Amino acid sequence: MNDLERARKLISETDAQMAVLFEKRMQAARLVAAYKQERGLPILDAAREQELIAKGSARIEDEALRSYYVSFLQHTMDVSKAYQHRLMEGMRVAYSGAKGAFAHIAVGRIFPDATALGYADFAAAYRAVEQDECDVAVLPIENSYNGDVGQVMDLAFLGSLYINGIYQLQITQNLLVLPDTQLSDIKQVISHPQALGQCAEYIRQHGWKQVEAVNTAVAARQVAQGADRSLAAIGSEEAGKQYGLQRLEGHIEQSGGNTTRFAVFSRSDKPTDGRFVMTFTVSNVAGSLSRAVSVIGEHGFNLMALKSRPTKNLNWDYYFFVEGEGNIHSPEGKAMLQELNTCCSGVKVLGSFEKETVI
Repeated sequence: MNDLERARKLISETDAQMAVLFEKRMQAARLVAAYKQERGLPILDAAREQELIAKGSARIEDEALRSYYVSFLQHTMDVSKAYQHRLMEGMRVAYSGAKGAFAHIAVGRIFPDATALGYADFAAAYRAVEQDECDVAVLPIENSYNGDVGQVMDLAFLGSLYINGIYQLQITQNLLVLPDTQLSDIKQVISHPQALGQCAEYIRQHGWKQVEAVNTAVAARQVAQGADRSLAAIGSEEAGKQYGLQRLEGHIEQSGGNTTRFAVFSRSDKPTDGRFVMTFTVSNVAGSLSRAVSVIGEHGFNLMALKSRPTKNLNWDYYFFVEGEGNIHSPEGKAMLQELNTCCSGVKVLGSFEKETVI
């Protein structure tokens, strides 16, 4: 056997071993896909990929081969992601609204391979996950200009789902009209109250009457289905294209940094380090709220947001929605929760995630 034959034999033997390891790796990728689908996590985890590449390249002693191994490893991860995308095509994601709504856009960016299902309102989308009609729900929790989305916060407080991620979507509002409509034709605008609020100054300057809709995409569809050129919708450019409307003017919102935060809700918790969300209620006793806030800080957790909402059970009875930084599942986190339970009348961890992501 000459050198070429020996080399080819070695390659064949190595390929046979690699085929077994490849199947083993892809079986693990299948488990990862199932885990992510259950908990509403996106397929791409850039930080994890960089970690694997760094560890993998460090194993290669021959420097001349190191860059080739990095390329090999990256290609292997791309194949794994392609397989996970295929497995997650059956994932069902609930959102409030219709095609073209900002929530629909958010779903497409977080879960590009999933089936997006629009529901009439936030509660219906939330219940769809509770009742196992959908795997996860993508719902807005806050807008940088118009503030909290109280209905969704209440669902989180009262419901059974977990928040496994929060994503920021830049919002650009557009004036959408029937083809050949002029600005002078418009007498009233229709959209979701949040969108109307974001464009309040623009609407005021034109003296238009405001009409509320369930969401921006429904507003666009209503304009498209009618023949009234005096009615315009406010919504995404995607909604205009979806329903055949003309984008008469864009960027009509008051804030140039208009951003909405969307939370991914699922039936399963995903304990992780980074950030956490929880709610608590306190007794109507002087100092009870300040004590609860102190407990969080005393255990080394950074309180990033504290918001109050009425519980709907009693007049002037409130719950507090908390966003914090740190590992709430660590021993220190468990100690914090234990102490909070001694000074709060109710504590509920809504979920945790590594970091907030811009989509």
